[in-house]
Amino acid sequence: MKSLHEQYIVDESGNKTAVVLPVEEYEELIEDLHDLAVIAERKDEPVISFDELKKRLKSDGIL
Repeated sequence: MKSLHEQYIVDESGNKTAVVLPVEEYEELIEDLHDLAVIAERKDEPVISFDELKKRLKSDGIL
């Protein structure tokens, strides 16, 4: 993972209360979070081999 360029907002005691990120980095984090949610939702789905996937894509005319 590449490093983030975060900045922190702190209260009077120096405790971190919020984070400021560049929009691009925020959007990448949201996309990663979405991808992880999709993976979690699909974890119980049956799997197929790579060769079977290629065969199906060829029969569908995609490859």
